[in-house]
Amino acid sequence: MVAFRPRRCAIIRVLPVFRRFRWVVLSLLFFATTINYLDRIVFTVLIPEIRKDLHLSDLDYGYINAAFQLAYTLGFPLLGRFVDWCGTRIGYLVSMVAWSITGGLTATASTATALGAWRFLLGVGESGNFPCAIKAVAEWFPVKDRALATGIFNAGANVAATIGPPVIVALQAAYGWRAAFLITATLGAAWAPLWWLLYDRPGRHPRVSAPELAYIRSGEAEAGAPRVGWLAALAHRQTWGFAVAKFLTDPVWWFYLFWLPPYLYDVRHFNLRQIGWALPVIYLAADVGSVGGGWISSRLIRRGWPVGRARMAAMRAAAVCMPVAATAVAVESPILAIALISLATAAHQGWSANLFTTTSDVFPSHTVASVVGIGGCAGGMGGLLFAALIPGFVITYFGYAPVFVLMGALHPLALIVAHRLMGRMERISSEGAM
Repeated sequence: MVAFRPRRCAIIRVLPVFRRFRWVVLSLLFFATTINYLDRIVFTVLIPEIRKDLHLSDLDYGYINAAFQLAYTLGFPLLGRFVDWCGTRIGYLVSMVAWSITGGLTATASTATALGAWRFLLGVGESGNFPCAIKAVAEWFPVKDRALATGIFNAGANVAATIGPPVIVALQAAYGWRAAFLITATLGAAWAPLWWLLYDRPGRHPRVSAPELAYIRSGEAEAGAPRVGWLAALAHRQTWGFAVAKFLTDPVWWFYLFWLPPYLYDVRHFNLRQIGWALPVIYLAADVGSVGGGWISSRLIRRGWPVGRARMAAMRAAAVCMPVAATAVAVESPILAIALISLATAAHQGWSANLFTTTSDVFPSHTVASVVGIGGCAGGMGGLLFAALIPGFVITYFGYAPVFVLMGALHPLALIVAHRLMGRMERISSEGAM
């Protein structure tokens, strides 16, 4: 690696001079998150065709999603700790390569068991995306800009869900569902070399000017900050507040991601082409929510609000929307139902942009990926329980209404927990443990 660095730096130096190179880094995070979700949603978008080909039931579908969710849950803390150990540059590369390979190999599945196995391995690789991206934001952006930066890269998930369905449906129509997995998996191969060549910590990066480096480090209190290890982070109530909030609210996103196509197909009687155009509307709204939620708290901080109060205000606004959005299951008009579901995805992503950013508000950057990993593990456990296992059973025997009601109640409950455990979201000290 030492011998390779001079050639790498030489390549970087021929790039045009960017006054704000951090936005180039943010673009890489955005595209990585977009690829992450494209590889993830191929299965859910094409499930009407896959289940006809492989004869899958709703319970089979639930179990396959549970396999992905279990791996995603277990992978989060492990890869979070791995990224804090080896660094963002290597950690993100390993994660991207792993999930791209397993995503492509899903095309070889011919049984429900094989599908579950490949989705399990996909979940392991994909669990590295958010610990890496949140850590990169903590390294490259000052506190006042982090929620906006998180909202922007997190919008990649919604861009994937917006442009992905019609493209995936078109690929399926032209080449079959297996080809769709192979084609989307190749996108990671294009991103990986760009990441390896362009990314480094700002203090070591040849394209970062002294003024930009000073801006990135403005408002930081990293000097003398305690190094909080993976297990030591559990001694802080802020970690528990983040983790419990993720446990309660991640299932809502997973529910819409996993079960919305079957719901529209089975209950609303949309065909595959209609699903391919309804999902972009829903996830375009999520884009607006992701960027808008991050912008709101960043704007409030710039106007002098304390960081914790600004984050909580944005999260409170998002939580209020969720019970209203859950009424989508009861309305007759499909257009109104799509509008209400769009409200749910927008509000959740606005919530998520702010909740993720609280980790870099509270913990030093060298610990962020580990804390995100802990919270992601909790979120994965919630998703496994409330978005994979329970819905498969409840929908089979009782329909979708009880699940929609549950999804509308989780964010308000999480808001109470987050307010109680995270408080003012002050930066931790060595005496800041519970």
